[in-house]
This record gives sequence, C-alpha cells and structure tokens, in this order.
Amino acid sequence: MWRHIASNALTFFVILVFLVGGGIIWAQREYETAGPLSEAICLEVPRGSNMSRVSEDLAEQGAVTSATLLRLGADYSDKTQSLKAGSYLVPENASMAEIVDIVTRGGASTCGTEVIYRIGVNSAEVEVRELDPTTGRFEDMAEFDPAADEVPEEYTRVREASDTRYRVALAEGVTSWQVVEELRSVDVLEGEVEVPEEGSLAPNSYEVAPGDSRADLIDRMQRAQEVILSEAWANRAPDLPLTGPEEALVLASIVEKETGVAEERPQVASVFVNRLRRGMRLQTDPTVIYGITEGQGVLGRGIRQSELRQATPYNTYVIEGLPPTPIANPGRAAIEAALNPAETQYVFFVADGTGGHAFAETLDEHNENVARWRQIEAEQGEDTQAN
Repeated sequence: MWRHIASNALTFFVILVFLVGGGIIWAQREYETAGPLSEAICLEVPRGSNMSRVSEDLAEQGAVTSATLLRLGADYSDKTQSLKAGSYLVPENASMAEIVDIVTRGGASTCGTEVIYRIGVNSAEVEVRELDPTTGRFEDMAEFDPAADEVPEEYTRVREASDTRYRVALAEGVTSWQVVEELRSVDVLEGEVEVPEEGSLAPNSYEVAPGDSRADLIDRMQRAQEVILSEAWANRAPDLPLTGPEEALVLASIVEKETGVAEERPQVASVFVNRLRRGMRLQTDPTVIYGITEGQGVLGRGIRQSELRQATPYNTYVIEGLPPTPIANPGRAAIEAALNPAETQYVFFVADGTGGHAFAETLDEHNENVARWRQIEAEQGEDTQAN
C-alpha cells in the first residue's frame, strides 16, 4: 500500500513540476511577445509612483494583457525599483518586457509636453511643443521671445502642470555671455551664476527640472565640453601647429563662426592650419568682431576700416597667430574639424553666394573668387532695390 501511495505521490509531483514549468514558459512567452496596443500611447509616470500603479494604468489603457504578469516580470528582472518618473512613448505592439525597459532605463522623457529654451547666436526663443504619440511628431503649441513678447497663456498653463519637461538648448557658436544672460530669464532655474570662460560650454540640449541651479547647469555644460575636447585632442591629426587643447579650442571657435555649412568645417579649418604653418596672419573677421563686442551680443553693423587697423588682442589682421581665447563656444563638429582638418593647400576663402565659400590656393585665384562674390553682391543689391 505504501508503495502505491509513494508511486501516486511521485506521479503527482512530476505532474506538478510539469505544470509549473509549463506555466513559467507560458508566462515568459506572454511577457516577451508583442502586446495588444494598436497605436502608440504616451504613458505618464508621476513622481512617487510605483510599478503596481504603472501596470494598472497600462492595463486600463489596453497596453498589456495582465498587470500582474507585468509586475512579476519586472520583479523577476530586478527592475521594479528602477522605475523612473517621466512621460514615455510606448509604441504599438510593445511587449511587457519592452515597456518595463522603457520606464526603467532612465534618460530623457520621450513624449508629452516639453518647453525648450533655445539660446541662439542672434536671438533666444521659448518653444512649447507636444509629441503626438500616433504620428511620433512634435506639434508646436507656442513660440515667443522671452525678452520682447508677452508670455502666452499656453506657456503659463504647461508651467503649472507637474508632468511638463524642460530643456535648455545651446546653438553652436553662442558666447558664454549670451548663455548666462538668457539663463537668467529661464524661470524654472534658480540662483546666480558668473560668466564662465569663453569656449568652455558644450552646445547641446540639456534636460532641466524646476528648481535646478543655473550654476549646476553651467557645470554640466563645462564637463561635457571637457570630455569632447579631451577625446578630440587624443584623436588629433599629427603635426598640427597647436601647442595644446586650449589652442585647439580657440581655432575651433573661429571655424565655428566662419561657416554655417557643416561639411565645410574641415576645409575652413585647413585654411587656418595652413596659414599658421606658413606664418601668415589669420585675417578673420569674427575675431575682430569679438574684440569689439567682447562676446556681449551681436555687432549689428559692418566692421569699420579703423577697426581692422586697430591693434587689439583679437584683431587677426594685425596680430600673429591665434587670439588669446576662444571667441565663442564651438560644437563637437568644429572641434573635431580643427583637430582633423582636410588635407588641402588652401590659404584663402570667400563667400560664394550659396551660403558656402569658394576656396583658393593662390592670391590670384582668391581675387577671382572675390570678384565673383562682389558681382553677386551687386546683383543681389539690384534685386533688393527692384523689389
């Protein structure tokens, strides 16, 4: 009899193991298979929320078939405690595993309403926009100049919302003074800040939160620029006429201000590198302008002949070599171009009427390019008068 009972118990145990194993395999397959979501949604994870609340919200929105299974999967993968507050784009047919990864991996929010404080070379702008999860495209809700325009109601409304995201975006070529002046008008930031060294800030987009310190944000920008410069210097071309990373940053800032055409940067850099190698003066207008404005705003007029003759530390028509400091905050591409310039014999360039430049190896070629540019300027002036 005991042998019969033992045999039945063993049979029951085998069946139980089989059922449990099958259940685990089913649960894993269900957790990793495509979900029921027919179109993308924007999932909001409030501060202080937990995986239980998020899973219930997802089930209510039809994004998952089982809130319990999502919680168990998050627990099993040790991601429950890694939940990050924010607004996240959950794509159609996202599996539970993919959703858990989206809400726990960190980084910037990927949908919802965001306010971008854009700091440009010639102006600043505040942009309010919202991501449409069904199209994956941002739609502008409001744009205004914080110094000149009245604050729109839409901005006030989203500022009062708890799930609004904020970013500060620096354009390549802005000066440190411009950055600090505009940060003072960003009302989600707090505290005073001194103007940092020219060139020390990395143009990029930085996510911020209400109550963040302006000084801390500047520190983030400086650390980012240090990393970029260090990496570019380590991978520089051989035999450059530069004594160190500091001079590379100066050259990169000149390249940044001389061209707005991305693919031209290595060629522009080659002109200045070739001039430095030959002992030629750089003769670049942006340095002269910086000597006049000290980086505090836009000159707003042409350079006078007296200013081209005036001996200042930034007048590269007069001084030998590079100016003493950068003249703006260059981006990664300009820094990399300065340290890996194109291999050319160019020592001249002038505008070509298309937004780019015509390059030349000899003065005769350059004079021909200048004559063509003068003709284009004259024709454009005639067209303006005709209109």
